[in-house]
Amino acid sequence: MFKTIANAWKIPDLRKKMLFTIFIVFIFRIGSVIPVPFLDVEALKALTASIKDGQNMLAYFDLFSGGAFSNATLFAMSVTPYINSSIIMQLLSVAIPPLERLTKEGTEGRKKIATITRYVTVLLGIIQGTAYYIWLMRSNIVAYKGWNFEGVFTALVIVFAFTAGTALMMWLGEQINQNGVGNGISILLFVGIIARIPVTMGTLWETFQAGLAGDTSKIIFPIVFVILFLVIIWVIVFMNDAERRIPVQYAKRVVGRKMYGGQSTYLPIKVGLSGVMPIIFASSILSIPSTIVLFMGGIQNVKSDFWRAFFNAFDMGGWIYTALYFVFIIGFAYFYVTIQYNPIEMANNLRQNNGTIRGIRPGKPTADFIAKILSKITLIGALFLAFIAIVPLIYSNLTNMRGLMLGGTSVIILVGVALETMKQIESQMMMRHYKGFLD
Repeated sequence: MFKTIANAWKIPDLRKKMLFTIFIVFIFRIGSVIPVPFLDVEALKALTASIKDGQNMLAYFDLFSGGAFSNATLFAMSVTPYINSSIIMQLLSVAIPPLERLTKEGTEGRKKIATITRYVTVLLGIIQGTAYYIWLMRSNIVAYKGWNFEGVFTALVIVFAFTAGTALMMWLGEQINQNGVGNGISILLFVGIIARIPVTMGTLWETFQAGLAGDTSKIIFPIVFVILFLVIIWVIVFMNDAERRIPVQYAKRVVGRKMYGGQSTYLPIKVGLSGVMPIIFASSILSIPSTIVLFMGGIQNVKSDFWRAFFNAFDMGGWIYTALYFVFIIGFAYFYVTIQYNPIEMANNLRQNNGTIRGIRPGKPTADFIAKILSKITLIGALFLAFIAIVPLIYSNLTNMRGLMLGGTSVIILVGVALETMKQIESQMMMRHYKGFLD
């Protein structure tokens, strides 16, 4: 990887793109430390200390924003509204026929889908910014509140600041796509997660120091965590390139005096078809109870014994949460693959291009065969995702090491973005070194 970056740095065009990407990242980090106005900073620090333990939905916002959410800065909403908007558009493209037709119209259709996604992103930014403002107001963090002029003006400024930060981050990501290296939104998400690594390193160092101070059993905990972290990275890299190849044979056809087709190829189906989406879906749903408790002021404010037991069951440190997390990841993996991949459409595309799977008749038998393969591959990929997601969680529960921000979701995102960016750099290097047939 370092050799690839060093070689890319020697190419003037790629060097400019890499410098431009670094510049955008620098702007992103500056915006992540500029707080919005009319907030009590000291009271905010005391309030947001409760969301940094990774046990509620707000902790995920804070992780993806690189700590900007807990500090209520300009980029507090991070790329979460854009990611949610993209997911919503993907789901609606399957359910709403006009959007489905747009996805099949080529470049122009994708441009229209991208425009709608931007509008939905701004709308979600307003909604999330308003919700965050209400929480800050009820927690007595806002300087002015009420229905007087000062309160309304303060609310508008804070909500519009959060929304403007959302739109600006979306624009920064698009600038990286056009003039930089890698996928812009993924790069910003990558940088946000990287910014939280010092928190994890601090937790490991504190545990190691506690072991040196007398509790010798804690000395081994940070070392095992680092080894486990490296093993997880190796597994992710291995599974990222794993795929099931279905052999496909294209029939020969004669056009004039020339014969076309007849070649043998394969239909690749990646093991990680759903990516990190099942983990995000599962963690978002399971974090709702703990987020409700957070807005209620803590579990001590829950008077009913039934609801106290219910909320305790969804605590991230419990085994019920871990078991549900495992089951939800597998369920959402099948759900996501079902709405994204249609075996009947894949079989029809093969038949329209005179392609057949060896030993399988065209039409419904081909669709059934692809569906069977997808089901098996999805199970393997779902078990892989569940393993990556729950291993850090189980280790944290066994060792009682809280504040480890590098969970399964963040590690998969980090490795996936790094591999994707490296592949894009390598492809651009290959394109610039290719001399063609005329030399």
